[in-house]
Amino acid sequence: MTDTARPRRQMRLGAFLFGVGHHAAAWRHPDVDPQAPFRFDYWLDLARKAEAAKFDAVFLADNVALFGGSPETIAYTPPVYTGEPLTLLSALATHTSHIGLIATVSTTYLAPYHVARKFAALDQLSGGRAGWNLVTSGSDAEAANFGLDRQLSHDNRYQIATEHVEVVKALWDSFADDAVIADKAGGRFYDPAKLRFVNHEGEHFRVRGPLQTGRPVQGHPVIVQAGSSQDGQKLAAATAELVFTAQQSRLASRAFVQGLKDQAEALGRSRDDVLVLPGVTIYVAPTREEAEAKLAQLHDFVDMGGALQSIRTFLEWDLTGADLDAPPPPPPFTEGWQSRQKLFYDLALEEGLTVRQLVSRMSAARGHLVLVGTPVEVVDQLEEWFESGAADGFNILAPIFPQGLDDVIELVLPELRRRGLFRHEYAGRTLRGNLGLARPADGFSADTAPRPALADRRSHA
Repeated sequence: MTDTARPRRQMRLGAFLFGVGHHAAAWRHPDVDPQAPFRFDYWLDLARKAEAAKFDAVFLADNVALFGGSPETIAYTPPVYTGEPLTLLSALATHTSHIGLIATVSTTYLAPYHVARKFAALDQLSGGRAGWNLVTSGSDAEAANFGLDRQLSHDNRYQIATEHVEVVKALWDSFADDAVIADKAGGRFYDPAKLRFVNHEGEHFRVRGPLQTGRPVQGHPVIVQAGSSQDGQKLAAATAELVFTAQQSRLASRAFVQGLKDQAEALGRSRDDVLVLPGVTIYVAPTREEAEAKLAQLHDFVDMGGALQSIRTFLEWDLTGADLDAPPPPPPFTEGWQSRQKLFYDLALEEGLTVRQLVSRMSAARGHLVLVGTPVEVVDQLEEWFESGAADGFNILAPIFPQGLDDVIELVLPELRRRGLFRHEYAGRTLRGNLGLARPADGFSADTAPRPALADRRSHA
């Protein structure tokens, strides 16, 4: 095949499902039902829309606290998700067939064995569509739910995460792909040569293994990460296969993407082993005026007091007493969401934003790229980012659900397809297959080291 005959490289797209929308005032929009996230049929409808549109995956963010120090402060921020993501995605797995299912789980507050087992089970239940968004958590509110007065330091959380993911991967590899032989005549369910104990003893974890579930369908569920701090990039370069990031400009995103791939390559990985999807919120309509009106309408619903309280709660950046028409003071750069604190402050400095203007930008997409315009105008920018190496695709943050997702599906995707930039059909049935990621080998065929015997049969009584 000649170069001119090769099919065009195509974008990867995620649908980031988030409460009733990613705009801070989405729940106040007249076309939105704020109670919808409490119903399973709401999530099912969104997942089916995304699958029919051939998105690579749906993605669920999560944390393990209801933020705010009092009922009054909590009341400013409705819960963006009312349950637990693995539970929801397990239910969605039974109603979908191709779309990836990515859940956020913290390495700081859930033990490696639990994580390995839960994602292996979701991978099997879905036929190979699970993805783990690895986070370290970044708030004192979450720490307080697990017996801690304060969150662990940023460095400590990432040290734990590095060992945590090593143990999880070892557990996924504790069975060979063909370990189950179900030999009725010989009385052996497993081939003992295809099973190993992990016997991990590290600084933070001691885990015996093996996993109860056998090897996941994908070998390893796809490992996803969203941290953009130096520690986050280091961990992503070593372990992540899909990276979500918040970037405000094409040049900054290109520097991030290429720098991350450089780090991965230095560790012996292929640059193609790491796919980077910046987040983007899209306000699109047949005319630019209509698209701008959609954003303006949502901005009209922003409550400044509530927005400032949310910023103080999530970023520990207290702007409640600041002059709204003056530049913001520096954030505290705490142990929490360091990369997002830096992103917002750098944005304010670079563009000379006042506190009021910064709140408006933060409300629109929480620091992610915002595109406003016609389908052609929006796709022109997406294509420029993609072709210049600033993105391998995008994680789509609809401003309101379901209408914002419908707008992308009905207006943006046809233009992407017209240019050959997005698929018409899925390439396979697993998340790895659709992302073009290799399936990790089980390591047994090349492993000749002695393994512990399958003889430690302790009583469960």
